[in-house]
Amino acid sequence: MGFRMGIVGLPNVGKSTLFNALTRTAAAQAANFPFCTIEPNVGEVAVPDARLDRLAELAKSKQVIPTRMTFVDIAGLVKGASKGEGLGNQFLANIREVDAIAHVLRCFEDEDVTHVDGRVDPVSDAETIETELMVADIESLEKRLQGIVRKVRGGDKEAIQQERLMKAALAALEQGRPARTVEIDAEDLKAWRMLQLLTSKPVLYVCNVDEGDASTGNALSEAVGRMAAEQGNSHVVISAKIEEEISQLDDDEAAEFLTELGLAEAGLDRLIKAGYELLELQTYFTVGPKEARAWTIARGTKAPQAAGVIHGDFERGFIRAETIAYDDFVSLGGEQPAKDAGKMRAEGKAYTVQDGDVLHFLFNT
Repeated sequence: MGFRMGIVGLPNVGKSTLFNALTRTAAAQAANFPFCTIEPNVGEVAVPDARLDRLAELAKSKQVIPTRMTFVDIAGLVKGASKGEGLGNQFLANIREVDAIAHVLRCFEDEDVTHVDGRVDPVSDAETIETELMVADIESLEKRLQGIVRKVRGGDKEAIQQERLMKAALAALEQGRPARTVEIDAEDLKAWRMLQLLTSKPVLYVCNVDEGDASTGNALSEAVGRMAAEQGNSHVVISAKIEEEISQLDDDEAAEFLTELGLAEAGLDRLIKAGYELLELQTYFTVGPKEARAWTIARGTKAPQAAGVIHGDFERGFIRAETIAYDDFVSLGGEQPAKDAGKMRAEGKAYTVQDGDVLHFLFNT
């Protein structure tokens, strides 16, 4: 299980430049005019995890397979998108298909790069996008509520549940709050997700700054940070230009370049970490002489469902999971020493997989 993060923002904020850098491709045309991205560009990137490399080294694995994350570069939004302005309808349809939204905000001054509104104000830009998504959600909910009236009157349990959730979302939106602020009970989560509301998506603000501000941020990114904190959202500071340069370098050159700039890690690493936190994801590993592999699951996933990420048969025929914590595997020098030290545990269906677990599943075919 990876996840899909939609990269959104007003035109000319650096979305496509960032996408190109993250996916190490030139698939998205980065140009200084609105709507240079007409179709959503989809790119997969390997999720960097030093733990996987260490496990592979200890197990002498022939192949190392990281888990992957999907980025979707979506066409630029303008005011009125919810009414079909610009590429509004297409934008709104594409954004429904992602798990989380990365709002790329322009936090740099550059007279050579046009701003669609003629000024640089990232907080206002974020509000423009949020407003358009909220208006679109309101219109969608009003239409759907009208469409299920007959089923509700007929006592359809599913329709009654949908009506209750839609009315809760609509009440929040009409008060100027996005749908993600509505508290949903566990038994309603599945039905809530099926509503596919645009403003129910988790949000990560990406502050695109000049190269000189990449390590410290600036006044504009600080303003975004305050806004994110007030909303309970998170933000990262990235220079799309730096990420673009790094994408053209080999690993050693990239590390040296980052050191010169005073950066501890690449923006991609920070963005993925923030994305994992946003969606409450974690990683477990399968390790052997053939391959070392990382797998992404949601926090709180039980062992059978974690096994199902590899193959459905693993979940259906699950017997038990043999588990070694990452720290034990590494500190003791591998699987056999960990077994000898009594650090391998046999866990059943009720076991909640922990981040970094090294797992081996036993199952009936």
